[in-house]
Amino acid sequence: MRDLVVKLMSGPEVPERASQAFSVAATALAAGGTVSLWLAGDAVRLAQPGEAEAVTLAHATPLAELRDAVLLDGQLTVCTQCARRRDLTAEDFLPGVRVAGSATFVAEVLAPDSQALSY
Repeated sequence: MRDLVVKLMSGPEVPERASQAFSVAATALAAGGTVSLWLAGDAVRLAQPGEAEAVTLAHATPLAELRDAVLLDGQLTVCTQCARRRDLTAEDFLPGVRVAGSATFVAEVLAPDSQALSY
């Protein structure tokens, strides 16, 4: 099984896109995959306490539940520059959230057994 790297750039204002990215990541984890979910742009807010809990989408697993699954069994990463542009630091995010930059993202995407998706 290949590693899966998912990048989400839409935040709470686009709940369907956010739900899709988190759902794919959580489903891949449940199937036994290795998953890294990257939050960029306004999506970084979804790694803050209370933000995913405020997102609702009919007929979808609650976003906070999907986020927690990724935090438990995968890697949830916030883009360094995106966080800085919003005056956010590592302390503003949930425990277990990694803050990293483009070099780390590129290394994950270019790994030999990696598959990347973007939402």
